Amino acid sequence: MGEAVIVAGVGCRKGTAAREIAAAVAAALERSGIAAGELALIATSERKGGEPGIAAAARAIGVPLVLVAQSDLEAAGARGATVSARVMAVAGVASVAEAAALAAGGAGARLIAPRIAVGPATCALAQRDAAPKGAGR
Repeated sequence: MGEAVIVAGVGCRKGTAAREIAAAVAAALERSGIAAGELALIATSERKGGEPGIAAAARAIGVPLVLVAQSDLEAAGARGATVSARVMAVAGVASVAEAAALAAGGAGARLIAPRIAVGPATCALAQRDAAPKGAGR
């Protein structure tokens, strides 16, 4: 292994187009100085799983889409940096993008780019450092 895993957490308004989701992901990667090829997956809440724009953006970018259970979002959300009262009221977490990135990254994940908004979409990046070579053997 030896390489870190980069996860893009995504949130959006209902009906957001794939190009708008992809633009938010691209902006977060650019702001963080991370090449698009380093992205391992896109994550969002199970509630957003029916949003065709998110799934289409993940396909267009060429990474898997992971849907995160509400309980996992809530557990990871406490590690986030952004607090949106509107999102908290609607989604039960302060930032869907941050909570999804952290939850999908796992217990050892850390936020490397807090949520940014690009039009109707948000994206946050988390990183899980890979185990050193030979670890766990």
